[in-house]
Amino acid sequence: MKKVLVVATALAIALSAGAVVAKVNCTVDSVEGDKVTMTCKNVDDLAAGDSVTVKKKKAKALEGC
Repeated sequence: MKKVLVVATALAIALSAGAVVAKVNCTVDSVEGDKVTMTCKNVDDLAAGDSVTVKKKKAKALEGC
């Protein structure tokens, strides 16, 4: 039973290694309809036609008295 669990865990780790997450910092330059133009740093791993997901940076909550 332990061998099956070890093999399953190793297989899961090996398959998840294929999903690469690139850390790219960008600044939005313009938004026109559904087209967004950004200036980014560290784009060595990106190529034309790559699918990317963009998340908006969360604003910090201000606390007052």
